[in-house]
Amino acid sequence: MKFAKNILETIGNTPLVRINKITQELDCLVLAKVETFNPGNSVKDRMAVKMIEDAEADGRLKPGGTIIEGTSGNTGMGLALGAIVKGYKLICVITDKQSKEKMDILRAVGAKVIVCPTDVEPDDPRSYYSVSKRLGTEIPNSWYVNQYDNPSNAIAHYEQTGPEIWEQTEGKVTHFVVGVGTGGTISGVAKYLKEHNPNVKIWGVDTYGSVFKKYHETGIFDENEIYSYITEGIGEDILPKNVDFSLIDGFTKVTDKDAAVFTRRLALEEGIFVGNSAGSAIKGVLQLKEHFKPEDVVVVLFHDSGSRYVGKIFNDDWMRERGFLDEEITTAADLIKNHRDKSLVVVRTEELVSHAIDRLKKFNISQIPVIDTTGFVGSIDESDLFKSYFSEKNIAEKPIREIMGKPFPIVMENTPVEEVSKLINKDNQAVLVQLENGKYHIITKHDIISSIK
Repeated sequence: MKFAKNILETIGNTPLVRINKITQELDCLVLAKVETFNPGNSVKDRMAVKMIEDAEADGRLKPGGTIIEGTSGNTGMGLALGAIVKGYKLICVITDKQSKEKMDILRAVGAKVIVCPTDVEPDDPRSYYSVSKRLGTEIPNSWYVNQYDNPSNAIAHYEQTGPEIWEQTEGKVTHFVVGVGTGGTISGVAKYLKEHNPNVKIWGVDTYGSVFKKYHETGIFDENEIYSYITEGIGEDILPKNVDFSLIDGFTKVTDKDAAVFTRRLALEEGIFVGNSAGSAIKGVLQLKEHFKPEDVVVVLFHDSGSRYVGKIFNDDWMRERGFLDEEITTAADLIKNHRDKSLVVVRTEELVSHAIDRLKKFNISQIPVIDTTGFVGSIDESDLFKSYFSEKNIAEKPIREIMGKPFPIVMENTPVEEVSKLINKDNQAVLVQLENGKYHIITKHDIISSIK
């Protein structure tokens, strides 16, 4: 009988799949190493188990111990599988930008999950780097994995992923393209492939907000390049020891929007349901097309499964909120479709200014239409309130009619966006749109700006 002794024995030997539609503009053969076929649904299974086994071998990880790691989710899943089979406890420290699915999955496989803020410096005591490192010193019989600097990370890919790619392509691979985070995958695979053929080109995919590309090209660690980004699993604001820049021929940067859009395209056009970094990787391949010849064999690695991004990349509302859906915005109705179901917040002429202030705070808005029995008769704008307050301290107890501005212009649902935008200026901060059902909604400067692609 053929069977695996445990789930860990099913790691590796993932398939190479030809990309057909998205890469039609390329003359070369593009093959995807689809790592979602691993039991933990990501490439990180490989190095997670390797790091555990090496730590067991040299005594860093002892029986009944606790594994501690800062992770974007996928390494945590691989560690969880190892912990379950081998009898360890696991604490995963994760950032709040990671998808809820990743956090839920980690808890489902027995990990304790600690969530840290994303927008802090790496050496900030609240960062997931610092918290995981601190827990490793505080918790008895624990082992802090540190995938970023742990050499077993890259060794796993030197021993497994690199040889698989070489064998599956019969040594014909000419380019390897992969998103770079901890650096283990790109460095391990690059070392193996270049040992077998020094002419193989290795390309890393970076994201905007990360330091890799500029550091590789100039040797400068530019902190000005570091800012928050949405793409998960690639890019860093540190230089992990596992990133061997000497083995990498170049980097290309992919935007958050392109990463998300191409992740969806992989599912819709290729039937490959993979994660956010896969979208970055395949867009990176397209951006590098000038480097490929017709006879080339380009291997691109897809890190993880799309199931971990259902609430984000594969959610229309999430994509729309970030301007990632290329929907045509032509009329006033298009501008309000994201919040059309919400009721219009108003104040009446005889209410007090304090009531308007309360509503501005409660609903986190900046403008409110003023009504009386005849309809819309005025408007309140937070900037005007601010100015009035400093000239008259008791303004909060005055009736709205004494300080209100002119009523907002009213347009119909089919009014072109260009016409709506002309009505919003320094003297008028909003426009009202009359809906088909006779009700009204408000369009603000924010709505106009959000519609710009």
